[in-house]
Amino acid sequence: QVQLVESGGGLVQAGGSLRLSCAASGSIFGISGMGWYRQGLGKQRELVATSSSGGNVNYADSVKGRFTISRDNAKNTVYLQMNSLKPEDTAVYYCYCNCKTEWAGTWRNYWGKGTLVTVSS
Repeated sequence: QVQLVESGGGLVQAGGSLRLSCAASGSIFGISGMGWYRQGLGKQRELVATSSSGGNVNYADSVKGRFTISRDNAKNTVYLQMNSLKPEDTAVYYCYCNCKTEWAGTWRNYWGKGTLVTVSS
């Protein structure tokens, strides 16, 4: 199995910054995409940023220019640097990986349990 553990969430004032980390571990044969989603209270889970194994990145329009996703493939870790935070960024942030656990296995998404980011006005 694959486990993902997020860290770095917390309370920050508007305009501040946070850096989230997510490390994947377990029986990982390969990792393709990694990234972040978030879910605000009473809202649906939405994409924040993704990073492909080839280095392509994708951002939600609402975070472009403020958030930066990066990966350390040697550590199976993905990061999310969040700057100029706004109250509307308040949410539980979930990381995922599109991983394979064996050579003949199938690629599937695995999720972390989430880390809460609260931005006060």
